[in-house]
Amino acid sequence: MEINLIGFDITLGQKKPENIINHEAACPFCDRAHLTDIIDTDGDIILLKNKYNVLENADQLVLIESSHCEQDIPDYTADHLHRLFRFGIRHWLRMQDTGKYETVLFFKNHGPMSGGTLRHPHMQIIGFRKLDEHLTFDPDEFIGLTIHQKNGVEFNISTRPRIGFGEFNVVPDSNDSIDTVADYIRIAVDYLMHHFNKRCKSYNLFFYRHEGLLRVKILPRFATSPLFIGYNIRFRPSNLESIAQKVQEIYFN
Repeated sequence: MEINLIGFDITLGQKKPENIINHEAACPFCDRAHLTDIIDTDGDIILLKNKYNVLENADQLVLIESSHCEQDIPDYTADHLHRLFRFGIRHWLRMQDTGKYETVLFFKNHGPMSGGTLRHPHMQIIGFRKLDEHLTFDPDEFIGLTIHQKNGVEFNISTRPRIGFGEFNVVPDSNDSIDTVADYIRIAVDYLMHHFNKRCKSYNLFFYRHEGLLRVKILPRFATSPLFIGYNIRFRPSNLESIAQKVQEIYFN
């Protein structure tokens, strides 16, 4: 089986700060006076180089979403939300278009089960010099039951999920409706964190570009099933239609 295999610097990784579990630890993203290697800003949105570049043959960037440590996507004003995703997507695509990297990933971790280490809302952009993009996702993972459509953007719940259990997709037919994409992302995150399951405290947000078009996946995160970890078995839950109906009732009626 073909795989992407990347070296990880354990020594450097052990130095990374963590305050999702260790709540008393200081937040480096709140200490804005001492941030270094800043690439660009838009108000209190900041893009900078990651101090802990633990991945081999890669350049890692951090996108600090806001100056408010305890906020997250559902809490942002519409203006801030739209500026944030326009800013992040612009830099992600610009990094791809340099030709320096074989693959550039753009994603977000939130919560203790997400794989993240810092509570402060942030996303990451990582450029890999050697990484097969075709092994990073399957276009069929964005097929799903349509929940809503607006401005050429489809918001659906996946019927061919990447892992399983309540995966939402945002699928635009052009890259001109970033604000609508951002609005659907906010709805998906708000639903997962406040209406989906009382045990859901974590999610991931992943961006892809397929045949030049943006694709977004929003996943709730729990302890991952051993059947997926060991055998790559994914799950299509029996309540997809009821989830879609509930989202429609809460956000679109």
